[in-house]
Amino acid sequence: MFRDRAEAAGLLAQRLVTYKGQHPLVLAIPRGAVVMAKIIAEELGGDFDVVLVRKLGAPYEPEFAIGAVDETGRTYLSPFAARAGADDDYIAKERAAQLAVLAQRRRQYTPIRPPIDPAGRVVIVVDDGLATGATMISALQTLRMLHPAKLVCAVPVSPRDTLDLVRQRADEVVCLDTPVSFQAVGNFYQRFPQVSDAEVIELLRRPPEGTTAAP
Repeated sequence: MFRDRAEAAGLLAQRLVTYKGQHPLVLAIPRGAVVMAKIIAEELGGDFDVVLVRKLGAPYEPEFAIGAVDETGRTYLSPFAARAGADDDYIAKERAAQLAVLAQRRRQYTPIRPPIDPAGRVVIVVDDGLATGATMISALQTLRMLHPAKLVCAVPVSPRDTLDLVRQRADEVVCLDTPVSFQAVGNFYQRFPQVSDAEVIELLRRPPEGTTAAP
């Protein structure tokens, strides 16, 4: 069990130390992973940004992901989506709802500058844990089309079968723990508070540790 996201980020940074000096681009899947990606980027001397994807929740159980969608509308559906009761009409409505959330977040998170271009760079995608892996898979698929030099998935905890799916889409997967019994990501943290949009915006605006903000 991790004390909090900051501790998990520090442990991941130790496992990712080979990328120190390569100026990696560390991307968080908002909102929980944002504080983690910020810490990892500072430890590795890289850039920090977000990759915006949203899970598609199952009918009557919105916290259970049946897939995910990125900002462009590209959609990943889990193999069990139909068994979870998601027909084409439901998926279309849920996709539209999540695209609206993504558009709002993009307006809030990076209103002044575009997202950092991942082309030709080592890109490390961070989440605070995987369950079905849908949002991570969606993020990796989106980023692969932008031609990074290397695509790395970094998470503190995940079921083993989920990691098998993720490995098919990443050049490297770094995971600290793959427990046999897995119910929810939050169960592996002593402190697992919700992260607000305001906190994300503040972290994106804050300059890296050791630098001085421009006037």
